Amino acid sequence: MKVSILFPKIFDHPFTYISEISEKLNIGDFVKAPFGSSEITGIVWPYEQKTKKKFKIRKISKKINVENLNLSMIEFISWFSKYNLVPLGMSLKMCLLNKDVVEKNFSKEFNKFKIKFHNDKFFLSDEQRKSLSFIRKIGNSYNVTVIEGATGSGKTFVYFNRIKDLIDKGKQALILLPEIALTNQFSRRFKEFFGSEPAIWHSGTTKKKKSIIWKGITEKKIKIVIGARSSLFLPFKNLGIIIVDEEHDTSYKQDEGISYNARDMAITRASLENIPINLVTSVPSVETYNNIVNKKYYVTKLEKRYREAPLPNVEIINLHYETPKKGFWIANKTIEKVDKYLDKGDQILFFLNRRGYAPFVICKKCGQKFQCPNCAINLNFHKKINKLLCHYCGFKSVLSRLCFDKKNCDLSFCGPGVERIFKELKEIYPKKKIEIFSSDTLKRNSSDILFKKVEKKEIDILVGTQLLSKGFHFPRLNCIVVVDADFSSHGYDLRTAEKNIQLYHQLSGRAGREGKQSSIYFQTYTPNDEILLNISKNDPHEFLHKELLLRKEKKLPPFYRLISLIISGKNETLIMKFATQVKSQLPKINQVNILGPVLAPIAKLRKKYRCRILIKCPKNLFIQKYLVKSLNEIKIKYGMKLEVDVDPINFS
Repeated sequence: MKVSILFPKIFDHPFTYISEISEKLNIGDFVKAPFGSSEITGIVWPYEQKTKKKFKIRKISKKINVENLNLSMIEFISWFSKYNLVPLGMSLKMCLLNKDVVEKNFSKEFNKFKIKFHNDKFFLSDEQRKSLSFIRKIGNSYNVTVIEGATGSGKTFVYFNRIKDLIDKGKQALILLPEIALTNQFSRRFKEFFGSEPAIWHSGTTKKKKSIIWKGITEKKIKIVIGARSSLFLPFKNLGIIIVDEEHDTSYKQDEGISYNARDMAITRASLENIPINLVTSVPSVETYNNIVNKKYYVTKLEKRYREAPLPNVEIINLHYETPKKGFWIANKTIEKVDKYLDKGDQILFFLNRRGYAPFVICKKCGQKFQCPNCAINLNFHKKINKLLCHYCGFKSVLSRLCFDKKNCDLSFCGPGVERIFKELKEIYPKKKIEIFSSDTLKRNSSDILFKKVEKKEIDILVGTQLLSKGFHFPRLNCIVVVDADFSSHGYDLRTAEKNIQLYHQLSGRAGREGKQSSIYFQTYTPNDEILLNISKNDPHEFLHKELLLRKEKKLPPFYRLISLIISGKNETLIMKFATQVKSQLPKINQVNILGPVLAPIAKLRKKYRCRILIKCPKNLFIQKYLVKSLNEIKIKYGMKLEVDVDPINFS
């Protein structure tokens, strides 16, 4: 009997084999079969690849004794491949563990994930109950419901209760989070509610734990998984609901390797599984807002925060009038405001979305900046390690260089990073306990310790980056200072305004969560900036409405689709020449604009030059089916790489 087998390899089609084994093979079954000189794992695929080539048909070695893939999962793999222009085999690879399946038995290990509801102490407010009732009424088949609410309004416990409904019916649930490595507090809340350890899946999860989770969900022994983007590809046997928390977060977009947007793919998977999906947010993404306006998505809103805590007062500190002392970045007026909160025993957060000590270092004599030899960007100075660091490729360098006069450069540190603000605060408040919270300092093993120190009031002042805006609950934090409220775009990000609105609304929600009076202070040289004024009015929907009108006028997402082709190589002239050739081979279709090629804003990354071609077409045209033919015919030249990014977010 002939059988089509798809392998987790860079092929866009299955291969034909003969089965002479005693067991019957069904679609979705896993098998071992010879491929090249080795034997690898594949899956029985629903259709055969047509070919005129004559070849010797090889035999399947054996059927693997694990649960097969559901037809809905096979459909999802196929759709993911077509939409994102990814080879079919590579889409399958994302569902497996190191290109293989897990055969080992982990019955004992599954016990710690057994759900034992301990939610008697979790009482929902009237507003939360109303929201939960609304979601229940919509039903258990496919629908997209947005749970929108101010930070601290209790959205999490609404969807926890919704998950409980479905677990009681024997279903499984997937909770997607944007920053899984930093969700220790979330894990604790999960454990309190569900009475079990959460099954957490992300890049830092050990291979053994991943094996346990992979096997547990295929056998329906693990009911709930909390995961980063990649958990979306887990082969659940009886998935009943998907939750996308912080749906607006751009971390859901994967830019490296296989590019995809996990939020959008989650919606498709829910559709194919015919199950509900909840998008949870304080400020919806423009795409989600558009779907709410067009009645494609349901929406339920939570207006009140926990204990009916008011949102922080917003005050703008104009740095044209309140100039900080020379060499300092915090204005005297800001210090006066902060002192009042410190005197009450409150915690303070100084927010600056820049890691390190200074974004770049320049010589006062020769005017030269320290630049990365591998990338076309400046090196950041990190005082803690006393080194210059590239935030793209990881290159490190010492802080010394001979100038044109053969003497050392006279260095000037330009702009502040969190380390510089930390140093300044240490001088202002020598007796206070101050800690930096950024991806440099917040390692996975130490993050829980740091958060517990904050909760126990063992830290007075936090200095942090945008990591602190995401989902953390600090009961005594009642004052936030945004050190540099600069809302300017880098010129290559059409979502800069949207990201800023979402970031600062979320950030302000970190303060005053226990009902106390709280404030957020914005230090800025642009006090009349439209985004800043919108944040101070606390009306994100006004911004979203205007942004939608602007996007429609400019023919941008969500009304048009963008697909980016990135060509990279070691020779700038050759990649531009090859990119021009690629453009000439792309299909010419009405209403489809092909822009470029142009050098990328960051023209060189990791020793390779990069240029971009941008394809823009109406949303109702599925251009991928035309593009795939053209891309398959392009012969990639030696030393060059062609990457495809459907629905790009980052244009650097």
